[in-house]
This record gives sequence, structure tokens and C-alpha cells, in this order.
Amino acid sequence: MKQRVVITGLGVMSAIGQDVETFWSNLLAGKSGVSNIESFDVSEYPTRIAAEIKDFVVENYVDKKEARRMDRFVQFAVAATMNALKDAALDIREQTDPERVGVYVGSGIGGLSTWEEQHKILLEKGPKRVSPFFIPMMIANMGAGQISMITGAKGPNSTAVTACATGTHSIGDAFKTILRGDADVMICGGAEATISPTGVAGFCALRAMSTRNDEPEKASRPFDTGRDGFVMGEGAGILILESLEHAQKRGARIYGEVIGYGMSGDAHHMTDPDPDGAARCMVKAVKDAGIPFEAIDYINAHGTSTPVGDKSETTAIKQAFGEHAYKLAVSSTKSMTGHLLGAAGGVEALICALALKHGVIPPTINLDNQDPECDLDYVPNTPREADLNIVMSNSFGFGGHNATVIMKKYEA
Repeated sequence: MKQRVVITGLGVMSAIGQDVETFWSNLLAGKSGVSNIESFDVSEYPTRIAAEIKDFVVENYVDKKEARRMDRFVQFAVAATMNALKDAALDIREQTDPERVGVYVGSGIGGLSTWEEQHKILLEKGPKRVSPFFIPMMIANMGAGQISMITGAKGPNSTAVTACATGTHSIGDAFKTILRGDADVMICGGAEATISPTGVAGFCALRAMSTRNDEPEKASRPFDTGRDGFVMGEGAGILILESLEHAQKRGARIYGEVIGYGMSGDAHHMTDPDPDGAARCMVKAVKDAGIPFEAIDYINAHGTSTPVGDKSETTAIKQAFGEHAYKLAVSSTKSMTGHLLGAAGGVEALICALALKHGVIPPTINLDNQDPECDLDYVPNTPREADLNIVMSNSFGFGGHNATVIMKKYEA
């Protein structure tokens, strides 16, 4: 019999909630987490807004001394993991074999703020004053590394770095790790913290971000004619995956089941998406799940609120699903969370698990004037109750990296 993989724990750090209950409540209320950037002076930047986490207290999760040796993205990863393990009622050292628990947590960019701080020290004070913790704090795999050290997870440990597809690749790879019998439990998802001078300047230079600075909460507006770029977010989304047998043995609560994973490359352009690559990715995921295309009820879209990206994804969905595309519910929760880059896939897979559990589709807010070229059902502005059985989450990253995961309502 084919191994089954279920979701037993969720943890989130975001601008609209640092626990699952608050996050889900704000999501269904259509609350935007976007506001003016306060962590540094943005007066000379074209974009001065982001979905910034303003009240994060890392000492609630780790010792203050240890926290100083972690970049902000690692702090988010650890905090979301602690919440996810608590949600799963799982103590790795006490309840399971640590060698059968793995960690796949990625980051699209890694410790950008640490790099900035240490580079400034290098220029102003010289090489001898650069911190010995600079490299271990900055590298993108340190989220997964610190999670392993703190929780005692000794199983497969890896990090995807595939831009905005990172979180979804991490979840899909963790799913496959359990399927092939290399682990019983996987901590997986993504973390990101790039709301920093260099991070914002770089994306501004790309002209990729919204400049609707006078109305921050309305700036992220996927599929709307007034969209003018994405809004950066920060945080983490972590899922606890387990083999069904392992979850049942310990009497775990189950949110849903992961049943399919697809990945593809555009082989096209660094930043301009090719709908064919995204379509092939979705097709691969559906075939991997062994289900008909008509079985998909809802897609949590990549939906970044960029003029090109939203149109490309709409085309890809129609290419993959044909006429069924017009019967699907599709929404972009980035309209509320902002775009968490490497953490986006983790947060959005978490949203899909909650949608399955509660039978509610979160909306795409700020969708006031739908783009005629984006002509699907994007669940505008208000949540929708629905009998969801199978849902899909899409993530597409710079470099043409595409990832899709499919989840199903759990049935014993």
C-alpha cells in the first residue's frame, strides 16, 4: 500500500498574525498587513511600504544570547517551528526517534540584514572587527540547521534556495522524503527577512514593487487593473508532515493529506515568467497525485500583483486545466500577507491546510476592477464557504523555478 503523508502541525510568522488562530481570523476578515516601513529610513526609496512584522519578540522562543547569533530570517524559522511542534503536540526527543525526523526549511535570500551590518563594519572598522558569526548567521541553510539543533531532529536535513518557489519546493521534497521511507516526520517550509535597505533597494531597482505608498493596505491587488507590483512581506510558514501510520500511533490531529508534488523549469528568462513552465508544473502535480484535473476545487495562486505575473499565471491555469479553469476558485492571499519570497510557499500551503480543515476559501482583497485578461474566479474581497476536497498551491520563482503541491481533505 502506498505510504500516506498527513499534516499534523502548523506554525506561522507574518504581518497579520504570529499564531495560526490570529492569522486565520485576520485572513478571513480581509485584513491587510501592509503598512509604512519603520525599521529603516525609506524617504529616498520609490517604495516605502511592506508587510513588516513590527512586534516580534524572539526571546519568547529562544534564549536572548542564542537569538543574537541568528539572523532575523532564522529567528522567524525557529519561532514558527516551535509553534508548529506545539500545534502538533509533538516532542521530538520524547515521543519519536530523532533520527526519523528531518528538516527541510528554505530561504530565498538568507541573512541579508546580517550581510549589510557586517559589510558596514568591514568598511568602517576593518576586517578584524567582522563577527565570527557573520557567515553562520547569513547562510541560507542556517534556518534548517538551527531548527535541527534546537529540536533534536537528526534525520534528513536540507535547504532549498529557489527564490519564491523555495517554501513549496521544501514541502514537496519533505513529502517525497517520507514517501520513500527516509523519515517518519518532516519539519518543512520557508523563512525570509529581506525588508532591509539593500533588499528593498534591489527590488525597487527591478521596478518590481508597488509604489502605492499613500494607500499601503490597498497596494497589493492581484488580478486587478490597478496593480503596479508586489509588496514585500517577511516571516515564516512551517508545516509538520508525518506518515499516516506515525500520526495515528500517537493520536495526532490531522489537518489534511499531501497527495501530489510537481516541479519544472521555464528555461526562459531570469524574471519574466513563461506560462508554459507553470502549466507543466501543475500538470505534473496532478499526475503525481493520480487524480483527474476536475478534482481540484481551489488554487492558492502565486498571484504576486505584478502586471506580467498575474496574467501569466492565469494563462498557465487555463492551459493546464482547460474548461475546468473557469469552475475553479482561485485566490491570492498575498493581497493580505504581502509576498514573503522564499517563505511564501510555506505560508500559502499552511493556508490551504486551514481552508481544507474549515471549509472556507480566503479572498483576494483589493480586487475592485478585475483585469479582463485575468478572467477566472478569484474570490474577490470576501471569504467563501465551500466543500473543499482537493486544493492546490502554486509558487513560481525568479530563474524560472516552479513548484506546486496538492493537498486533500483527510479521510481515515
